[in-house]
Order: sequence, then C-alpha cells, then structure tokens
Amino acid sequence: MASAAVLESSLARALTARARRPVNKWLVTVSVTFGTLMGAIDSSIVNVAVPKLRGAVGATVEEITWITTGFALATVLVMPLTAFLGRLFGQKRVYLACLVLFVVGSALCGMARTLPALVAFRVVQGFGAGALQPTEQAILRQTFPPKEQGMAMALFGMAVMIGPAIGPTLGGYIVDHYTWPWIFYINVPVGVLGVFMVTSFVQEPEDILEANRAAAARQRKHMDWAGIAMLCVGLSSLQYALEEGNKYDWFSSPLIDTCFILALVALALFVVRELTAEVPAVDIGLFRDPVFLSGTLIGAIMFAMLMSLTFLLPLFMEEILGFTAMQAGLALLPRTIVMMVGMPIVGRLYNRVSPRLFVAFGVVCFCVSAYMMSQYTLDTDPHGIIAALAIQGVGFACLWVPLTTVALSTIPRHKLADATGSNSLLRQIGGSIGLAAFATVLSRAQNGARTGLVAHLDPGRPEVQARLAAARQALAARGLDATSARLVAVRALDGVVGRQTAVLAFEKMFLLAGILFLVIMPLLLFLRAPKGGQTGGKVDAHVEL
Repeated sequence: MASAAVLESSLARALTARARRPVNKWLVTVSVTFGTLMGAIDSSIVNVAVPKLRGAVGATVEEITWITTGFALATVLVMPLTAFLGRLFGQKRVYLACLVLFVVGSALCGMARTLPALVAFRVVQGFGAGALQPTEQAILRQTFPPKEQGMAMALFGMAVMIGPAIGPTLGGYIVDHYTWPWIFYINVPVGVLGVFMVTSFVQEPEDILEANRAAAARQRKHMDWAGIAMLCVGLSSLQYALEEGNKYDWFSSPLIDTCFILALVALALFVVRELTAEVPAVDIGLFRDPVFLSGTLIGAIMFAMLMSLTFLLPLFMEEILGFTAMQAGLALLPRTIVMMVGMPIVGRLYNRVSPRLFVAFGVVCFCVSAYMMSQYTLDTDPHGIIAALAIQGVGFACLWVPLTTVALSTIPRHKLADATGSNSLLRQIGGSIGLAAFATVLSRAQNGARTGLVAHLDPGRPEVQARLAAARQALAARGLDATSARLVAVRALDGVVGRQTAVLAFEKMFLLAGILFLVIMPLLLFLRAPKGGQTGGKVDAHVEL
C-alpha cells in the first residue's frame, strides 16, 4: 500500500510537470524585471523631490531624511530573509506579494500629506522592494541554461545598476513638469502590469519546488525566531547608523555609538546562532565558499563606488558648475546608456573570456575615469564630464556581469535564493557605507582645503591687494560707495575661495574612489569560473531555448 501511494504521488507529480506550459525565458525576464527596476529607481528618485516634499508635509531638513532612512531600513531587513520566506510560501508567491506591497505602498505615499504617514508608507514600500532583487536574481538563474547565465545576469544588472542612475533624472523631470505625488503614482500602472506578467508567465522549476517543500517542513519544526530577531536588531541598528551618522557627527553622538555597539553585538550573536541552529533562517555557511565570498565582496565594493559617485557627481555639477537638476541628470545619461549597451555584450562574451580579465579591465576603466574626474575644474564643460563617465560605464558593465555570474556559479540551484539574498544585502550595505564614508570625508576635505587656501590670502600680499582693489573699482563704477564696495569685494573673494575649496575637495574624492577600487585586485585570485560554464545543478527541462 505504501509503495502504491508513493508510486501514485510520483505519477501525479510527473503528470503535473508534463502539463505545465513551457517557460519562455524572455517573458520571464521582462516579467520579473519590472519590480526590480522600480525598487532600484525608488531608492534615489525622491532625492530631487526633497524640497517639494518638505513644503508638502511641513518637515525640517532633518525630519525629511526619514523618507529615505525608513525605505533603506525596511529594504535591508527583508533581503536576507527572502529565501526563508520563499521556502515557506514559494518564490513566485513571495515575489508577487512583495510586488503588490510595493505598488500599494507607492499609491499610499502619493496620497500622504503628513510626515508620519509618508514615512510609514515608505517603510511599506521598502518591505516590498527588499525581496524583489534577490528573488529576480534567483528566478533568472534557475530559468536560463548554464551557457546563458552571463546574459541572465546582464539583464538583471541593467535593472539594479541603472535604476539608481536614472532615478534622479526621472524624478527631476516629474517634479519639474508634474506634481511630487507622481514620483510614486508612476509605479502603480507599471506594478500592475508586472503582477499580471509574473502571474501569467513565471513558473517555479519542479526541482526547486520539491527542495523548498522538504526544507519548509524542517523549517516549520525548527523556526529560527532567535536568529531572525538578532538579524533585525543588528541590521536596523547598522543601517540607521550609516544613514544618520553624518548628520550627528558620527561617534560624537551617544545615539550613533549605541547603534554601532548594538549592531556589532546583535550581528555577532546572529552569526553564532546561524552556525549552530538546527535549521538556520539565513544560510551564512555559503560564505565558506571563496568564490561566492570574493564575488560578493567585490560586488559590494563596486556598488559602494557606484552609489558614492551617483551622490557626488550631481552635487558637483549642480553646486559647483551651476547645472540644473535636469542638466545634471542628462550629463549622467551617457554612463547609463553605455552600461545598457555594454552589459548584454559582456553577457554574450562571458563564456569566451576569463571573468578575471573582464573584472581587471573594469577596474582599470574605473580607475582611469576616476583620474579624469579628479582633473575637473570650474571650467570643465559637459563634454569633459561625459568622456569620463562613458569610460566608467564600460568599467561597470565589465564588472557587473562576471561578478554576479561567477559569485553564484558554485551554489546549488536550491540554495540560489539564500545566496542571492545575502549577495543583495552585502551590495546594499556596501552602497550605504560608501555614501556615508564619502559624504563625511567630503565635508572634512572641504574644511582642510579651505584652511590651506585661506593661509595664502594674507591681506599684505600684493596679489590679494591687487584683486581686492580691482573688485572695489569695478563696484564703485557701478555706483557703490567706498565702504560697501570694500565689503562686497571681500565677500566676492570669499565666494571664489569657497568654490575653489569645493573643487579641490571633489577632486580628492574622485581620486580616492579610484585608489580604493584597486583593493579589488587581490580578490581576483579567488574568482574562478567552473569548467564549461556549468553553474550548480541542472536547468529545468521546461525552459524554451
């Protein structure tokens, strides 16, 4: 009887698998990319709308930062738990639920008219966005055959890396031509289309479903509530400290000190718990694999540089060169276009060229572009900016595809969701660290540069006297009295010093980014692609090739 039941169950599963429609990999790609792209764009789109948002909800500069902090906190909390949720409810269901949550949160953000409501709904958005990236990455790896894994990660990278780049441009256009709620409302029709396409075209491979059923049964018997609690406390404390640390002057604030200590203790306990738990909520044992560890770390450093330069460049163009928000966004567009064109090309060539060569070439391109950016002056025109950014786009295209492909190349198929969750988390944390570090160093570099320049502005120097005298004469010719002309001339000179100070500080930041990126080179020793391009397990037989 028992053997008959087993036979009947196996036959039913076989018939079900046979009845399933073939999966078109391109429709799957388009379906799951909608959510990831929207989540990536929303991480940066609100930055250009901050002045409008402040006026709409009556918030101070310090208070309005919570709309980005709340989104970031919620996002990082969900990312590492994506596989845990996928085992319990299924990858497709988790993706759909999070996409619906993101769309609902977007609509509510557009309707919010108070700061607490806006922050709360941004948190809802963040909870939805957190699972979209890692789930898409896992679905694409399970859908594309081994020889096309590079192309799969190229398509994924176009959503993850291009989203933050076009967010400010899109946000600036919407704010300039429409009202601020539309930066949120625009997600609703796109999200609804994404829900329809995922429902219609995405199917979970049978081997993944079987593995998740078995893992879910064990997981329900040994729920790792302690590990989840430690993870939430540790990540939320760390992310808050990274988001708000610069505002409170870092370790000069007892609050930031407490957050860092709490994060250190909670995450240390979390690691111990996950290594000893019967069924851990997050499989951190995957980091024992040197290929996965090195690929993930390099990806985190890369994303830190991307987010830092995405923050620094618009600031430099708008505050120093006098660009409008729209002009700054358009100046960044060539980098985005080069990345969009370059990633599929790299994906096609991935199986023919060593990933180490791709990554090394990408690092060289980034360092060259960083050096070119360190030569920017007050006279730099848009063409000078675009040339460096185009080279940088080539570098990021060469980095992203091999890194994300090789990092997961030795991970078994049923563990891909765990690996992509950890990979996405480290990338997000890397971006937050990069932003926090460069924002802090920039302000200190400006102070240092100003001190150095002011030391040369001795009133007794002939050059200083000649400049002030020329300015006073020009102002007097316009009708100002001697006293007013002298005050205005001094202020004008101080303004010149301020702009030159900022230029020197930004030059140092760009050069520092290039130098820090060289840290990647020793990690290339661990990047080894499997022979024949095979990647952890067989591909579902129902995929259309």
